[in-house]
Amino acid sequence: MEQVTLHVSGMSCGHCVKAVEGGVGELQGVKKVTVKLDQGLVDVEFDANVVSLSKIKEAIDDQGYDVE
Repeated sequence: MEQVTLHVSGMSCGHCVKAVEGGVGELQGVKKVTVKLDQGLVDVEFDANVVSLSKIKEAIDDQGYDVE
């Protein structure tokens, strides 16, 4: 398992947290997603053999947020 912390801009409320956690959490190979709203961070634990970091970033982008 790999763990990464991503800087995500545009998140401001509980809906944002649900959208990001839901969008990333439904990807195959993602074990855990934690949004730290006050810091603009998203911690993701995932199996790199199943899902790529670019796919995770794409899932966040698809929810309307910018991954830096």
